[in-house]
Formats: sequence, structure tokens, C-alpha cells
Amino acid sequence: MRRLVTELVLPLLPRLSPGRARLRLGSNTAHYGDAAAELEAFARPLWGLAPLAAGGGSFEHWELWRRGLAAGTNPGHEEFWGAVTDVDQRLVETAAIGLALALAPEAVWDPLSGRERDDLAAWLLHSMSVEAVDNNWRFFPVMVGLGLDRVGVRFDPGPNLARLERLESFALGGGWYSDGPTAQRDYYVPFAMHYYGLLYATLAADRDLGRAGRLRERAAAFALDFQHWFTSDGAAVPFGRSLTYRFAQGAFWGALAFAGVEALPWGEVKGQLMRHLRWWSGRPIRDSAGLLTLGYGYAQPALAEQYNAPGSPYWALKAFLPLALAAEHPFWTAGERAARELAATSVQPEAGVALMRCERGRQVVMLSAGQHHTWVRHGAAKYAKFAYSTAFGFSVPGGSWGLEQGAFDSTLAVSDDGTHWRPCEVPDCLSSRGGLLHARWTPWPDVEVDTWLLPRPPWHIRVHRLRSGRGLSSAEGAFAVDRDPAAYRAAEGPGHARLDSPAGLCVIEDLCGARSGELVLPLPGTNVIVPRTVIPTLRGEHEPGEHWLACAVLGLSGPCSSTPAPSGTGPASGWPEPPGLEEISALLPGGHPFGDR
Repeated sequence: MRRLVTELVLPLLPRLSPGRARLRLGSNTAHYGDAAAELEAFARPLWGLAPLAAGGGSFEHWELWRRGLAAGTNPGHEEFWGAVTDVDQRLVETAAIGLALALAPEAVWDPLSGRERDDLAAWLLHSMSVEAVDNNWRFFPVMVGLGLDRVGVRFDPGPNLARLERLESFALGGGWYSDGPTAQRDYYVPFAMHYYGLLYATLAADRDLGRAGRLRERAAAFALDFQHWFTSDGAAVPFGRSLTYRFAQGAFWGALAFAGVEALPWGEVKGQLMRHLRWWSGRPIRDSAGLLTLGYGYAQPALAEQYNAPGSPYWALKAFLPLALAAEHPFWTAGERAARELAATSVQPEAGVALMRCERGRQVVMLSAGQHHTWVRHGAAKYAKFAYSTAFGFSVPGGSWGLEQGAFDSTLAVSDDGTHWRPCEVPDCLSSRGGLLHARWTPWPDVEVDTWLLPRPPWHIRVHRLRSGRGLSSAEGAFAVDRDPAAYRAAEGPGHARLDSPAGLCVIEDLCGARSGELVLPLPGTNVIVPRTVIPTLRGEHEPGEHWLACAVLGLSGPCSSTPAPSGTGPASGWPEPPGLEEISALLPGGHPFGDR
């Protein structure tokens, strides 16, 4: 891990500005200006460098960061970052500086002159007085407070205690938080809410013992659910926003170690983090100069949110917090353990998801019917699709014209003109009764769709009740499969579509037999795992009125060429059959017309 931190940081050095306060990694396309973007790139490496120094690791270039801190907080310097204002990206980056002061003052504070310390302290103290977004952002002044307290700078603790009270009000039970007063239950829960909470519980335990205990207890409970989000080889389910932070997905496991929370045996906690880092080490996520790129499985700028600048991916370095621990800590001395055997299905109602463990843990599929996000770019694709897979990822749209541009994997899209399509975007009336997920969505005022999702590993079942005041076309996609391998077999026809390739097997079966199958080739650069895919899809035509649709979807990673192609509308042979309509009917509230088919 020490070597990896250095490997990630060294390519940044030639990009430092003359005063060392700015890191210029490329054109800034975030909604905030260049000064904040270049501060972000400068500060985020500290998430890895500060733990490295705290644990005794060497880094030969600390002087560069000290010069940058001095210049960036000096109002008279040409590279001054500017004062932090309300709801300001600069406030986000103060957290990494607070961590550096708290963990490694001898590297970033002690060598500064008196004037330089005064400037840095004044800049940070001012940042604690501004308005933050009412979510995990409230932790940023708390992080600054931890750093200032370590270096002996006095401040009023009252506002931070009030912020912590507000943050604790977002607790949902079962170890879960919401990220503010919203529906979001994504990676901001582990790599923000819990991560900062565990830092506070460790560094402020002597003066806030009760809160520290609660934060630890919630993290321990959350770990039991969160382990289901990872495959046996360390891949995490791609879901939600900020996926460009990549191995920050696993930062929670390191934070458990830092806080001494043995939620799982230490060998298992260590295994979760190490496998995750190894999984990412095999992905093309750095450019030819060694810089982390915007994207997920590869450089994919179209995936980025409007708050992602070139330096944003370096939040990934939050995964290296265990480097602050002594060599004799049980996290380091424990032998790495494989992931434990977990239940095939884990329903997590606080998040509105069900996670299916397939292929003996080699793939995890998340079914989701409980979230939406209308603010971030591609929010519907990142939150409101029906299924998210560690093997097949998900896709974001490449345009608004046709199925190829829409890239409608793992969702149902409807159209009233055959050209412009509307998928599930803002689900409502959410529930997760007995493992059956339900959502209602309204693509037009006179069109209402109820969707139920049923996990039956390795299959999942989707049922839709479509009530429409207009004639509609429908397209329901399975997973998006890599189409670059040349040797693959495909089948499409009445009631089914299938692709079997070295990249995996994907099948979608119409359980009612009314739709026809086809293969859709979406635009390149739409899927988050691989750049070119094909989506097995069911197509249907529907007159005004009420219609019931049902399908079964199977996705298996790796080559499955020995499995015969399906014929007709029955399930693919060689694998457990999905439940029939009679079983599905019994699960749906109030019954439906499937029973007489």
C-alpha cells in the first residue's frame, strides 16, 4: 500500500504550479472555477500522504506541499486559493488538510514559519464559519477542527457539536445513514458518513465518548450489510454518483481498522480492502502519464458529474487510511482471509435494494427500486435502473435519439413516437415487502407504471403493470455485455434475446410471450465497465389501456458456451428455471391476470 500511494502521487509533481499551491491536471469542466479545481487536485493526495506519514512511511516531497499550503492560504500570494464561501468546493478540500494536521503535523505544520501557520490557521478558521450543504458536508468543519485541535489552534467547539448532532439525525437504523434529508443510500454512506464518523470517533474519543461509541456501533452494524456489496475477488457494485472516486468504495474497511472496530474478524476486514485494491489494479484507470482519469472502469468523461474536475478522482486515496496504523496493529498482523460465505440474497430495506450473490460470489447483482437523483448528470441511469452488476455494470445515455443512444440496459423504456424513449427516472411509492421491491413511476401524466423486482439468484424477475392513456412502444433491456470478443453466439426472436460470449452470458425471457427479442448495440462509451456493448432487449407494442409485462433476466460472467441457446420463450436450459407466473402472482398484492395464462 505504501508503494501504491507513492506511485499515484509522483506523476502529479510535474504539474504543480510555481508556488506549489495549484495542481493543474487538465481542462476544468466542473461547475466551480479553476482556483477551487486546482486546490482540489492539490489537497486530495493528502488523503493518502497523511496516513503514510503518520505510520512512519517516507515521502521525499513534503516540502512541495508545505510550500503549497503556505502560498495557497496567503492572501497576498498570487496563488491564493481565495476565502472559502458558502456552499463552496473549497470547503470540501479543507477536510483533507484537517486530516493532514491531525495525523501528520510534523510533516505539514511544524516546519512552517509563524506567519505561515497564522495564515493557514486563519484560512481554516474562516472555513468553519460558512454554510455547508446539509449532508456529509457538515463533517468538513469537524475535520478541520480535529486538525486545528491537534496543532493547538483554539476555536469554539459549539458549532461543530451542533453539526455532529445534525449528522447523527440522518441515522436510519441498521447502521445506515441517509446523506442528508434525501433518498440517497449510496457510497457516500460508507466513504463519507461512516468514514468521517470513524475518524472523529478515534481522534475525539477522549472528549466525546458517548458519540464516539454510537458512531462505532453504527459502523459495525453497517459492515454486516456492506460486505454483500463486494464480490469474492473484491469488485464492488457500480451504483450511484461519484464512481470516479473508484477505490474509495473500499475506504470504509480501512476506516474500521483505523478506529479499531472489529466488525468482522481482522483477517476478513483486511481481505475486503486488499482484494478491492487488487481488483482496481487490473483496470485501465490511469493515463499514459500515470494520472487517474475521470471514469470508472476506463477513461469515460461522459460518466462524470458536474462537480468532477481533473483532480476529483484522487479522493480514491481515502482507501489508504490503515497506513496510519502501527505495524503491530491486528489489521496488519492478521492473515488475509477470503470473503465468508454469505446468503444468496440480502434485502436491505434502508437502502431500498436487494443484493444477489451469484456464481459463488464471483458476481453481485443489486436490484434497486428505491432511489432517484435528479440533480446529478445521468442521475436516472445511476440510481433508477432495476439492476446493477459487478460483471456488467450499467450504462449512461449517449444521446436522446433511439435505443442506441439511450443505452437502456436493466430498465424499461417507453416511447409514444418510436424515437424518443423515457425510462424509469423518478420512482415513487417505494416498498420492499418480503424481498419484493416495488416502485411506481410516471413517464407522462397519463402513463403510470408499477414495477416489482424479485430476486431469484442467478435470475431476477421484473413485473410491470402499465396503465396508459396513449399507445406506446416498450423496450426492456437486460445487462450490457462486452461486444469486443469476436467469438460469441446470439439468439433473438419471439419472447427472448440472448448473448453468449467470452465476456459472459446474458438472457432475457418474456414470461408472458407477447414481446419479441432483439439485440441493441448502444453507442460506444456508454457502459461503465467496458466501452462497447450489446444489450439483449425485449420489444413490445401496447394500445391504450392496462397491460401486464413480466420477464426473467440472467447474467453470468465469463464464457458459458456449453449452455444451449434457448428455443421459444422458455428459460435457458442448463440453469435453474426462474419462478413461473403462478408463483409471481402469489407475491404481488391484490393478484393480477397472470394466474389464468
